[in-house]
Amino acid sequence: MTEYLITFNDEWVPEHSPEQVQQKAEAVRPLIDEMLAEGVLIFGNGGLDRSTAVCGVEPGADGPVFTDGPYAETKEHLGGFVVVDVPDDASARYWAGRLTTVLEWPHEVHRFRGPGRGR
Repeated sequence: MTEYLITFNDEWVPEHSPEQVQQKAEAVRPLIDEMLAEGVLIFGNGGLDRSTAVCGVEPGADGPVFTDGPYAETKEHLGGFVVVDVPDDASARYWAGRLTTVLEWPHEVHRFRGPGRGR
């Protein structure tokens, strides 16, 4: 089995009212339950955006240096993700496609490198 990260960036998601966000959460719940029942879901969280950043951290001469901001300048911010453990790319694509269909916004699929998987 191989672990895959299925992500979406906050900028890919159109503006939603609180009611619409609740509707999306309710719509995706059966899919999450299915992923759990199939034993493929490792972890997921869709509640990330610019406002959820706690701090920035950089290496310093005497150890890590933490800052409250400004953060690195970027146009994209992680909006949410799931990590799945599935046999192959086709299976990861299947679950990503299901998420994209239910949530109605784009996702990316990344295969984690691991022991024996190259660099």
